[in-house]
Amino acid sequence: MSEGASSASSGLVLRRHGAHVVEVTLDRPQALNAVSTQLALAIATTMRELALDNDVRAVVLSSSSERAFCVGADLKERAGFSDDDLLAQRPVIRELFASVRDLPMPAIAAVQGFALGGGFELALSCDLIVADESAVFGLTEVTVGLVPGGGGTQLLARRIGAGRAAEMTLTGRKVPADEAFRRGIADRLVPAGEAREAAVEVATTIAGNSPIAVRGAKRAMRAALGADSKAGYEVEDAAWHAAAVSADRREGIAAFAEKRAPNWSGR
Repeated sequence: MSEGASSASSGLVLRRHGAHVVEVTLDRPQALNAVSTQLALAIATTMRELALDNDVRAVVLSSSSERAFCVGADLKERAGFSDDDLLAQRPVIRELFASVRDLPMPAIAAVQGFALGGGFELALSCDLIVADESAVFGLTEVTVGLVPGGGGTQLLARRIGAGRAAEMTLTGRKVPADEAFRRGIADRLVPAGEAREAAVEVATTIAGNSPIAVRGAKRAMRAALGADSKAGYEVEDAAWHAAAVSADRREGIAAFAEKRAPNWSGR
């Protein structure tokens, strides 16, 4: 992997910082890094490759956009989907989030601007979240008739507790950076514009430690989160599928596209 390697078609830019830190930058600024099928495939492929690279000791996931880390699924793409299209995309989306969660080395999310829906779940899939003062977090899926499907129902509760996670998930409320830091959503809060630099600094510190010890510590901490975490992801996936083929989901996407309040039928 070369310094500054990029692909305009993939929507990713890869950079090495020293010998052992790789920064993976989401680079669809015109779409606020909304996750299209193509971007999901690119991220999953990249993360699986990094997982096999023993020279990589820490990964930073960042954004080229000052306005957003990632605003979640590409709803413009999905607006043209049938139910079958949406269900066909689902394995790609699941693999995207699993590829980040499964990294054997630590991953640090550098969040600036909006981290909403699947974008927030991407950050939650990392081990640490560094946010700048412009960051805004939210699991907004219920506002468009869907269930968080990237691990959000599992990961947010583990970070901030069941009650606070329920309040955010069931209301779809967006949380500003200062509140996110107080609640433990973000692990470090830095001035606006400094998230990437701070995340690379954290990653570089981690990379200076024993890679065997760091990877072992990560495995142990993940195990401490609960032996049933995989079962929880399957429950989430079943709930996502039920919502995905509902009339509410179709109404939610239509309302988003038409910039109006949705008229839920509950079906």
